[in-house]
Amino acid sequence: MVILGAGLAALYAALALAPRPVLLVSPDPLGEGASSAWAQGGVAAAMDVPDSPEAHAADTLRAGAGIVDPKVARAVTQEARDHILTLTDLGAPFDRDASGGYLLSREAAHGFARVVRVRGDRAGAEIMRALVARVQATPSVQVLDGYVATGLRCDAGRLSGVEIAPASGGASVLLETAVCLLAAGGSGGLYALTTNPARIRGQGAGLAARAGAVMADMEFVQFHPTAMDIGLDPAPLATEALRGEGAVLLNKRGARFMTGQHPDLELAPRDVVARAVYAQSQAGLRPVLDTRAALGSRIREEFPSVTDACMAAGLDPVAEPIPVAAAAHYHMGGVATDAAGRSSIAGLWACGEVASTGLHGANRLASNGLLEALVYARRCAADIAETLGDRPGAPLVSLPETGAAELPDPALVARLRLTMTAGAGVIRDAGGLQNCLREIAAVEAAQPGCAVLRNMTATATLIAAAALLREESRGAHFRSDRPQSAGETGTRSRMTLDEALALRARFQKEPA
Repeated sequence: MVILGAGLAALYAALALAPRPVLLVSPDPLGEGASSAWAQGGVAAAMDVPDSPEAHAADTLRAGAGIVDPKVARAVTQEARDHILTLTDLGAPFDRDASGGYLLSREAAHGFARVVRVRGDRAGAEIMRALVARVQATPSVQVLDGYVATGLRCDAGRLSGVEIAPASGGASVLLETAVCLLAAGGSGGLYALTTNPARIRGQGAGLAARAGAVMADMEFVQFHPTAMDIGLDPAPLATEALRGEGAVLLNKRGARFMTGQHPDLELAPRDVVARAVYAQSQAGLRPVLDTRAALGSRIREEFPSVTDACMAAGLDPVAEPIPVAAAAHYHMGGVATDAAGRSSIAGLWACGEVASTGLHGANRLASNGLLEALVYARRCAADIAETLGDRPGAPLVSLPETGAAELPDPALVARLRLTMTAGAGVIRDAGGLQNCLREIAAVEAAQPGCAVLRNMTATATLIAAAALLREESRGAHFRSDRPQSAGETGTRSRMTLDEALALRARFQKEPA
């Protein structure tokens, strides 16, 4: 079987499938280029009293703004502790106290400190390091790096193969397979300001959508309120745990602008804080995150990733506040999956950020992303194993040399990112979303033969179309022309690419 992706979900699933043979396809060497390695906060799990899985599920429901699936939330939070223990056994060096207990951080919208961390802000990198070492030592896993998936082949609604091509540019070749796990990351790089690695631009969701998969909740893109606004692309992340330690948001006038916005101030749900930061930026008030009083020199030891990024930009967080902006961070939407991770296409499973399970709703609870990846990676692996039964070892896959093929035009990718930021960003309205759909169509038409670009534009189209159809504000989806929610609870959205393209075609025919 084939696994597309090399982040936490992909590696964890590959290990869970051993000794069944797996081909893991990654654009980059293992441990590089995956959003999982950049995750700073950690994994949310109720590890100690008075916290409980029930309290964790309740916080997940509250943060998700009325469309979290309660059954999913309860099931995932019940499993959380077991995955922390499994990762520990696999070598993840979680922070521990003198008695061996896990050190826990509190993040936004959590009622308890329940984020299990590594070296303060190194959770993603250190967990990935441990998993990469295990995968490299697992004979049943063949890693094919330097390749990207460009398409999925289906026959009568059933997967029949995966098209892959050299990441550096080259024609696609077909790998025949009836079983594939899609774990190819999110969509943050479709926006001009993002915290995601450069390659993460919605291609994974686009693969499934172009093959006909049902997509869910595509309008819900989470913007992290404290990306470092220091001129880098991608933008380094100032982890939410800093605010959990007492760091405050100020504008250039020194005003603490979260006062009056929400009772939880800087630890309000991410959508609330992101819109407040965005409003300050739009008003020219240059928001900053001030860690000086809360952490002082402790930031250097307790949050080394943040400190390193600041120092590389010529900024000392011990002495100066950190400029921040709202940046595309996590996509709650993706391939619609069931409790076992199955998509609507027979033979295609999905897990991690590329999937939409119903856990995150309209506004992901901080540090539930890695948790969901772990839970559904193992579920997918178990279901795939049951489907396949015992299989003998497979021969090593070697691919033929391929001719040249089109890479996405960088100017078109930049145009697409600016288009999404302007029309489907932190604050949206009907006119902006209609213009966004027209612009996406124009970008696609400018390079119609490039499969990688078409995967990006497919995801972008679905985001904008779903956002246009949701005529309310809910969680991370905020419509300035529809600022109220249509009730305390809402319904999840589901859409195919054909439906989104039909909506897009309508606005291509209408004058801007």
